[in-house]
Amino acid sequence: MNPIFVISGTPGSGKSSVSRALMERFAFGVHVPVDDLREFVVSGIAHPVPTWTQETTRQFRLARGNAVRMARFYAESGFASAIDDVISAESFAADYAPCFEGVFAHRVLLRPRLEVALERNASRDTKPFETGVLEDVIRFLHADLSVMERHGWHVVDSSDLTLEETVSAVLERTGVRP
Repeated sequence: MNPIFVISGTPGSGKSSVSRALMERFAFGVHVPVDDLREFVVSGIAHPVPTWTQETTRQFRLARGNAVRMARFYAESGFASAIDDVISAESFAADYAPCFEGVFAHRVLLRPRLEVALERNASRDTKPFETGVLEDVIRFLHADLSVMERHGWHVVDSSDLTLEETVSAVLERTGVRP
C-alpha cells in the first residue's frame, strides 16, 4: 500500500500547504483536509470556536473517520495520501486509530515556534473568518502538542524552513521516498 501521512499542528503551522506540497512530490498524491470534510455539513455545523460542544466532537469524529476511509481507499488504489488536521495524541487514539486498524500511518507534527505560528495565522487570508479568534487556541495547542513526540509522532520545527525544506524534512523523518 502507498504511504498515508497524518499531518498535524496548530492553526497557522502550515498543515495544508505542507500536505499539498508533500503530495505533489508523488506521481499520484491526494490531500485530504479534515476542515473541508467538516464544511460538507450545510445545516447544523458545529464549529470548534468559540465553544467546543458534544456535537462538535461528533462532527469531528465523523469527518476524521471519513478522512481515514478516503486516504485508505486512495492508498489502496495507488495514491500517497496526506490527511491534515489539528489533532492531539488523545484525539488520534480515539478518532483515528480505530479507523487505521491494520494500516500504518506516518504521523507528523509541524511545530514552529509559538510566535511563528501566531504570525503565520495572523497573515492568513484563506479563512472565511477573522483568524485572530484562534490566538488563544494556538497558545493552548502549542503547549498541549508538546507531548506528541513521546507518542510516536515525527516532530518538525518548521520555523526557519521554507515550504520545500519542510516537505523534505517530513520525508527524511518518516523515511518515505516518493
